[in-house]
Amino acid sequence: MPIDAAKALAAEPRSREITWDHKDVQLYHLGIGAGRPATDPDELRYTLESRLHVLPSFATVAGSGAPGVISGLSMPGIEADLARVLHGGQSLTLHRPIPAAGTATATGRIAAVYDKVKAAVLVLRTEVADTDGPLWTSDAQIFVRGEGGWGGDRGPSGTLEPPTGEPDRTVERAIREDQALLYRLSGDWNPLHADPEFAKQAGFDRPILHGLCTYGSTLKAVVDTLLDGDVTRVRGYTTRFAGVVYPGETLRIRMWRQPGAVRVAVSACRERGTDDSPVLTDTIVEHT
Repeated sequence: MPIDAAKALAAEPRSREITWDHKDVQLYHLGIGAGRPATDPDELRYTLESRLHVLPSFATVAGSGAPGVISGLSMPGIEADLARVLHGGQSLTLHRPIPAAGTATATGRIAAVYDKVKAAVLVLRTEVADTDGPLWTSDAQIFVRGEGGWGGDRGPSGTLEPPTGEPDRTVERAIREDQALLYRLSGDWNPLHADPEFAKQAGFDRPILHGLCTYGSTLKAVVDTLLDGDVTRVRGYTTRFAGVVYPGETLRIRMWRQPGAVRVAVSACRERGTDDSPVLTDTIVEHT
């Protein structure tokens, strides 16, 4: 079996220094769809260095994403064909606001390995701290198709009861045809999001949008719509990737207010107009 769960869990964490500056933050914001309209004062907070604040989901790419999802697949005990890898879920805990420029130490390890019979699930944990202390902790849940069935721990189901009633707000966000090409410049170079031939080998008609791009676009919509545009109010953000988004489609983002949190459901409006397919589920933004 290419995945040795015991070896992966016992491996020493990997640490490295990461740095970022305002250009990295601005590129990330553009990659998730910020800057439309370009002169909107609310959008300039994402695109103009003199007004810049940092959307917390930037944590998923800070320092070009290292240790990151793809580099985590090279950890001891892990051997996986990239065409069989899917990003299943993502969680982020903010310990304090992310500065627009910084240097920090990112420490990555395999926190859990689950046997889902038809797939293995790896939990890649990254803890980031600077000289003032912890900044954020992120967990990426990675499905490796065809690598389950060794009789290991199946892990938690992670499924939440869906929110009830009509959403408090519903917004739509158009995904540009070149959105994946722009987003990948922040460090996720998986050819699944750019190379048509590779996408076909992975079972898709054409390149798909990064799940983390949808993740960032959704958080921006929640912050702008229900959190008064204040990125510092976000304390945690969790989602499960339930479907794919193709560039050129439109995200429909439904939001339900709860005490200290916003429940969110995201679907993709397909090109023919009437289809509405879930892409993010079990999604919660925790806030002050």
